[in-house]
Amino acid sequence: MFDLSTDPECARLILDFAKHARVVSAVCHGPAALCHPDLKSYLDGANVTGFSNSEETAVGLADAVPFSLEDRLKEHGAKYSKGEDWKEHVVVAKSGLLITGQNPASAAGVARKVRDAVFGELTDNPEPGATNW
Repeated sequence: MFDLSTDPECARLILDFAKHARVVSAVCHGPAALCHPDLKSYLDGANVTGFSNSEETAVGLADAVPFSLEDRLKEHGAKYSKGEDWKEHVVVAKSGLLITGQNPASAAGVARKVRDAVFGELTDNPEPGATNW
């Protein structure tokens, strides 16, 4: 989280994946990579999730991280949603090509959705803001 949001190479890779209709996925603090300034138009209006403010506070690290991931995603124009703290919450957007998970409990769900996107059919969540998978 400390370097993903400022790494130009990471942003370039994400844009390259998007340009070529490849899956972009991230879990927990990983969606910080989507917060690079060059990705604002990519993120704008997209349904996403990531480690929530309430989870950050619960682990006592709200003052240790460089920014609130939940807030930064919203500032970049994303439609952020969260599930219950510490429970699996996966969000699929951009016709199945952007897959994010809220916390470590979401890792397996994100992996399943990535597998489905690569080997099967997957579309955006039927409800804005996402559902628990």
